[in-house]
Amino acid sequence: MSEIHLEAKELRRSFRIGQNRIEVLRGVSISVARGECTFLCGASGAGKTTLLYTLAGMEEPEGGTVRFENQSLFEIGEAARTRLRGDRMGFVFQGYFLLPELTALENVALPRMIGGAPDPAEAASLLERVGLGGRLDHLPSELSGGEQQRVAIARALANDPSIVFADEPTGNLDSKTGDAIMGLLLDLVRERGKTLLVVTHDTRLAERGDRKVEIVDGLLAG
Repeated sequence: MSEIHLEAKELRRSFRIGQNRIEVLRGVSISVARGECTFLCGASGAGKTTLLYTLAGMEEPEGGTVRFENQSLFEIGEAARTRLRGDRMGFVFQGYFLLPELTALENVALPRMIGGAPDPAEAASLLERVGLGGRLDHLPSELSGGEQQRVAIARALANDPSIVFADEPTGNLDSKTGDAIMGLLLDLVRERGKTLLVVTHDTRLAERGDRKVEIVDGLLAG
């Protein structure tokens, strides 16, 4: 039986909009096995991004629990969660969030620099792996959207995380570039034995994972 890497039980989260309270997560339970590539699908507003951020310890639920590598994320304190994200988690977002004044190499090296153990050689190796070995010294403004997302993927892996969270990583890209980016991300996490959790509205892309989970109106379908 596969080891459970990430597990949530009965997650609840709501937001107030004017006089109304909108329930976004209405008792979601999910488990993800170590090394599994899971896609969270659903329409806009279904709650998939809120679920992803809660599973990563970035948004605290109003009810329920999240366990990651046998630790209860919302019982260890905010400082410990921040350290855990920096050490054990990688993130890829729809907006690439590259620092505009840093080169591709510097952006990828940044997580290890923050951790006090810079490794420019590893950063260069990751950029080579994502097909940007010849663009190390380019600024984000000198790169296409697809190239910027490749830098972001390399950055997400720079700290050798055990799990990568990706929130609509192809959302700003055309379908051909998006297909290539998703293929690259899947190849990288699989060859390194990482767990991957992806939010996407594109069910076609989700078929490339090990498992597809649909969220509808704050609940997992089926």
